[in-house]
Amino acid sequence: MYKTILLHFLFWIGVWFFFVYFFSYNSDDTYYITWFSSLLLPIALTTTYITIYFLIPKYLLTKRYFKLGLYSFYTIVLSVYLSILAVYGSFIFITKLDITKVPPMGKNFVFILILVYLIVGIVSFIYLLKHNFNAQTKYKALENKILETNLQIKEQELYYLKKQIHPHFLFNTLNTIYGFALKKSEFTPELILKLSNLLDYILYQVQKPKVLLSEEIEHINEYIDLEKIRFEDRLKVKFSYPKIMENIEIAPMLLIPFIENAFKHGNIINGFLTIYINLSLTENNQLLFGIKNSFLNNNIAETTGIGLENIRKRLELLFPNKYDLKTELKENYFEVSLVINEIKPIDE
Repeated sequence: MYKTILLHFLFWIGVWFFFVYFFSYNSDDTYYITWFSSLLLPIALTTTYITIYFLIPKYLLTKRYFKLGLYSFYTIVLSVYLSILAVYGSFIFITKLDITKVPPMGKNFVFILILVYLIVGIVSFIYLLKHNFNAQTKYKALENKILETNLQIKEQELYYLKKQIHPHFLFNTLNTIYGFALKKSEFTPELILKLSNLLDYILYQVQKPKVLLSEEIEHINEYIDLEKIRFEDRLKVKFSYPKIMENIEIAPMLLIPFIENAFKHGNIINGFLTIYINLSLTENNQLLFGIKNSFLNNNIAETTGIGLENIRKRLELLFPNKYDLKTELKENYFEVSLVINEIKPIDE
């Protein structure tokens, strides 16, 4: 506040010296020049402040052009009237009606008005520049805030989708352990150990934005092992994945829900639940994933469940316009195929 007042004060002191310098042209009457410049200064000051604090913000920036023109006209009339008073008042009271004492530049009323409006114009131009700069700064800050908010919403949605997957995943596994515990099966400790590894992945690794693809594969195998124990001899599953580079990363829990969905909605046909899983990477950095499970029901909607729906949402958030997810029911098999583009190694 005090800094602003000081800057304004110094500016108008500078304007006063400018007036003195202007009217000193071909004149040595410092007394007249000093007083006339002092009378002209408040006229310029008043006109300027009316313009930048009333006309510009209230009518120009709000595009109320009719009232801008009307009140601008009133302001010009006021400033012209005050300037006339200053000229004739100086002529009467300072020079005592002696025209020879009036400096050459003080006799030209048009130049006096030009001088006043020059100050008004310069200050108004600076005010508009400052306004535009502040508006751009606020717009940029708002834009950054919106981007930051969108990013937070995206992260929260991803987190929410992950959390939706976890209870379903754990529910199936805990049911399996419960069943084996009731039978006092020798496989119970092995089930608990595998579940422990999966819980570590879910509770800790899943919080990361990305994990190694090899880790996802490892936990897919653990999930399959859990299901093999549960299904005993009623399961046929084949998981094919050519050698995967160690430096490939994907979003955590991206593929496991497909596996979970196949076991949950798959049907036993001819005594077996049959599942085929294929995972590979192409030379042009595409991830290809396919899974199909034996299926009898013709209602495809029943096979989607939370898993596939959440996966679609996650893929849209993580890889917008860079993935292709298809489902198909064919010859007693429900098939899912996923292609993700631009899966690059970490060091690229």
